[in-house]
Amino acid sequence: MRWPARLALMIPLILSAATALAVDRGQFGDVPEHIRKWFKDARSPAGVPCCDISDGHRTDYDVRHGAYWVPIEGTWWLVPDKAVIRTGGNPTGGAVVWYVTLRGNIEITCFVPADGS
Repeated sequence: MRWPARLALMIPLILSAATALAVDRGQFGDVPEHIRKWFKDARSPAGVPCCDISDGHRTDYDVRHGAYWVPIEGTWWLVPDKAVIRTGGNPTGGAVVWYVTLRGNIEITCFVPADGS
């Protein structure tokens, strides 16, 4: 992938991370430090940060023909394989999905199933 294309893909992620900081109004103060660290350290398989605790959404999920699907805003979305994190475990006990909305379309950036594998 060429440099301008990579930059174009990174800008929405950077902007969503900046927005996420404004969302945390202390509502996560009771979250244990090891879980906070897990969220902060979460990276997509490509190494892109998933962002932070305020960006991840606990979710249900389904496995269809070997692929993960998650409900977002009332619609089931296919989780791209490039977004599935298969290492690092999952201390939350439930599935977590990170996504952004771009031009009215949901883009799933990271996903960890409940068992973290």
